[in-house]
Amino acid sequence: MKLINTFILTLLLTLPVIGFSADAININTADKETLMSVIKGVGETKAEAIIVYRKDNGNFKSVDELANVKGIGQTIVEKHREQLSTSE
Repeated sequence: MKLINTFILTLLLTLPVIGFSADAININTADKETLMSVIKGVGETKAEAIIVYRKDNGNFKSVDELANVKGIGQTIVEKHREQLSTSE
């Protein structure tokens, strides 16, 4: 019985890790809702600022360039680096 409980506990602890292993989003093509849902701390205003920056300056050449958007700092970029991409 203890072995079964250990197995179930291990399985349950592994599931959240599996959920976070999704592909990164492309910040050059992501819509407002996607940006808001993936990047914690980015609400409607900051998501719109990302899209405006992208339209005014062209596609992001690197994830680091995202920090140039007003309201998005290097801290946000670093926290979400693994979830962000500039290519498909």
